[in-house]
Amino acid sequence: MRARVPRGAGSTNAQNMNAMIRQAQKMQDEITELQDDIEAREFPVTVGGGVVELVMTGKKTIKTLTIKPEVVDPEDIDTLQDLIISAVNEAVGQIEQTTEDEMSKITGGVSLPGLF
Repeated sequence: MRARVPRGAGSTNAQNMNAMIRQAQKMQDEITELQDDIEAREFPVTVGGGVVELVMTGKKTIKTLTIKPEVVDPEDIDTLQDLIISAVNEAVGQIEQTTEDEMSKITGGVSLPGLF
């Protein structure tokens, strides 16, 4: 016995699949554009009451690092190291939070592993 498929039944599924593919491609293009935009941005951070200032790009590379002379104490290198680490970590956190917030606008809050 052979099953009969109504005429046009397959074309609706194909149209839906094509629409989903187009929507996924559009989302992928928007994500790529956003990633490029974030990588081009600069994220300034100030810690220690302004004694250490850092600017990091969206690619997570340090563009500038400014250290006020008053924080440089040869007897207390640990404090300076802590301030620099704090500035770097804060900048990375800002970049990741910005990326997550802006990606969720594109994906509707759905997590897409491997995209960001």
